[in-house]
Amino acid sequence: MVKACGLRHHALHIEIAHCLLAMLAVFASISSILLGAALLLIGNGLIGTLLALRASSEGYTDGVIGLIMSAYFCGFLVGTFIAPRIVMRVGHIRAFALFAAIASAIAILHALIIHPVSWAALRVLMGICLVSLYTVIESWLNALAPGERRGKVFAAYMAVNFAALALGQNLIRLYSPSGLELFGLVAMLLSLSLVPIALTRIEQPTPVQQPRVGLRRLYAASPSGIAGAFGSGLAMSAFWGMGPVMARHLNFDEAGIAAFMTATILGGALIQWPVGYWSDRHDRRAVLATVTAGACFSALIAVVFSLLGQSTLLAAMFVFGGLAFAVYPVSIALTNDFLSRDEMLQGASSMLLIHGLGASVGPSLAGLLMEWMGPFGLLLHFAWIFAVLAAFVWLRLRRSGYTTLPHTAYAPMVRTSPVALELLAPEPATPAPPQPTESEAADLGRS
Repeated sequence: MVKACGLRHHALHIEIAHCLLAMLAVFASISSILLGAALLLIGNGLIGTLLALRASSEGYTDGVIGLIMSAYFCGFLVGTFIAPRIVMRVGHIRAFALFAAIASAIAILHALIIHPVSWAALRVLMGICLVSLYTVIESWLNALAPGERRGKVFAAYMAVNFAALALGQNLIRLYSPSGLELFGLVAMLLSLSLVPIALTRIEQPTPVQQPRVGLRRLYAASPSGIAGAFGSGLAMSAFWGMGPVMARHLNFDEAGIAAFMTATILGGALIQWPVGYWSDRHDRRAVLATVTAGACFSALIAVVFSLLGQSTLLAAMFVFGGLAFAVYPVSIALTNDFLSRDEMLQGASSMLLIHGLGASVGPSLAGLLMEWMGPFGLLLHFAWIFAVLAAFVWLRLRRSGYTTLPHTAYAPMVRTSPVALELLAPEPATPAPPQPTESEAADLGRS
């Protein structure tokens, strides 16, 4: 028996080693694309935090800062429709060069034209540029991902996303936000992201398509998934836009603000995995309701922990990040459970746009709440959104009961362009019949 147990452990170690080697092989094959993405994401992670801190030091109210931060997500949403047209017109490399050059200039203009209206306009343009750059990178990743390793390519890309965004937060430690240096560093990173893309010898992928929005079918299939995507957009955009402002109001220095943002991001990166494992084995509405209730509770706990010291607040934000970042991918996976194979890509793209609609107003709402209630208004913003979402999903679950349908695979993620979601789409096959909706699936489960 001991020998058999030892053999099982040995086989497990071999399997883990094979997985690591396979992941390294994936990284090597797309290294130039991932390097360009990493530089881009580091710069984007830095500029968001930098602008929030600079706006606060310029004396802008939290409500005004929220409006400025919402402008970025509005641009991101608009760019989702603009980017495919530009890429189809001039090609991937030229489109990337175009938007990288504009984004670099915009980063410097923030430091040269210091006015809230100007910053809001620049944030709209930055959002359009960034989603266009993501679209080009993710198109290449799709072209480099044969069917048997699409999931590994997506996982590698998401790992780069989380690591680069966390690293970008910590660059705020290098210089004072009141100077020009950090804006120049952002411009450098955005410009340098063009280098590995321009040097790539990979053939340009096929043109990307504009997302189509079938909201009636999507809502009929999974109201809980729709609500989760919208609520996640409302909450997480406020974290990206107003999190540094909250930390500044709580007397965190630059290093502390970087730690605050990094702890939340790392929580989102690490806790998503056990949440995903759990959601693959249970009714995802129950998982979504539990995760959102936990995110609400952890946001309220963070209010108490903030009174005990910075380290306790960081611990609470780590847990909050792990639960809050999981809401969007669980919502995507939940909706896919009730869509046919041919509907999944369009459905995921539509979910991304619904998330974007929430994101475009989230920072504004959080800013107004912080202006009224102080820095803890951001945590209360998180709490009320996730409380309402948890209640909605629990009511849906009680009304229709648990389902027993097979699950699609969960994939940890942050918000991307619609093109990246093609990596999660199944390979074309014979047409599959439409999946039952949430209510129909519950009826089947009870019968």
